[in-house]
Order: sequence, then structure tokens, then C-alpha cells
Amino acid sequence: MNEHLWWYVARASGLVAWGLLTASMLWGFLTATRILGRRPRPSWVLDLHRSFGGLAVIFVGVHLAGLALDSYVELSLPDLFIPFVSDWRPLAMAWGITAFYLLVAVELTSLLKKRLAIKTWRWVHWLSYPLFGLATIHMIQAGTDSRNLAVIITMAVAACEVVFLLLVRLTVRTPGSLSAFGSPARNDRPPASPAPSAPVTPGAHVVARTAEMGMPVGPPVR
Repeated sequence: MNEHLWWYVARASGLVAWGLLTASMLWGFLTATRILGRRPRPSWVLDLHRSFGGLAVIFVGVHLAGLALDSYVELSLPDLFIPFVSDWRPLAMAWGITAFYLLVAVELTSLLKKRLAIKTWRWVHWLSYPLFGLATIHMIQAGTDSRNLAVIITMAVAACEVVFLLLVRLTVRTPGSLSAFGSPARNDRPPASPAPSAPVTPGAHVVARTAEMGMPVGPPVR
């Protein structure tokens, strides 16, 4: 068996995990802004967003397992889960460990969404943005493949897309979209029901018209 097999597993799974996290972010923006309209269906977009996030957690687990079993860098469990403990690129490792905890928080609150206050879920879900930034910094500083031209171009394009869609979400209110904190946009709220009008007495319009013409409106004189 190749002595660096687990190192290759860790590198590959780290790249795949970052790609899935990016895809989850992008589909999350499409879910929140609905800039694509009704096609594809919002439910289908939301399912993809959740699936990408769940797969990202799985591949992060594979990434950590590969690092723990690897004999090339030789990282211990405390090195993988406690920031600044590792002697190997401690700052880069700290970014990755922090991103891992943010990912766990976002995914757990998403699974428990029905049991949480919606405001709590929204605020925790906003941790997805620093999560993406920290994961990207970790990949740049710790990833062996971050010097590959294809990886550099992919990271640059993905980062630009995330920033652009974040600005769209914060500034643009498309029909059926959510506001920055996940509440319906103001122009999507149903119009207020008109106040009920007073009941009209039969013949009232005739009396009013007669009064406008200066004619008596009382009972006829016999």
C-alpha cells in the first residue's frame, strides 16, 4: 500500500468538501433570493442546498479521518480539534478547525429547525458566511493543491460568485424572495384587507341625491 495513501485521501476529500460547501452556499442564495423565478422549483433548489450541505459534512469527516491516519504529517486528535495545538501550520489548522465547528453548528441547527425559534435558526445560519471564508483561507494556507492553477481559478470564481450573490441578497428584493434575515420582503406581503364599509340602507342614494338638488327629503305633505 502506498505510504502516502491517507495523505492523498485527506487532500482529495478536503477539495471535494470545499466544493460541496461552495455549492451549498450558491444554492442557498438561489433559495433565498429566488432570482431564477419558478424554474427550477423552489423545493428542488432547497433540497439540493440541503444535500450539498450534508455531503460537505461527510467529506469533512473523511478529510479528518485521512489526516488522523496519515503518517506523512502525523497529526494527533488534539491537533485536529483544538486550535493552535498543532506544530504543523498552526494558524492554517486553526482556520480549518474553526470552520469545522461552524459547519457542525449550521448543520445541527438545520436538522433541528422545527424545534428552534426561527430567529435563532436564522442567526446561526448566517454563520455560513464566515464558515465559507475560513474554509477558503484554510485551503489556501494548508492545502497542498492551492498552488495548482486550476484550483486557484476555481477558488477565485467561486469567491466572486458568493460575494456577488450575497450583495444581491442584501440589496435586491425579487418577487417571492426573502430579506437579508430570512423574512419575507416587504413587497411580498399580502395587501391589507380593506376596512368593511358601513351597510347601505335601501334608498339611501336616492335621499342623498334629492338633498343635493335642494328638494325636501321629509315625508310628503298631505
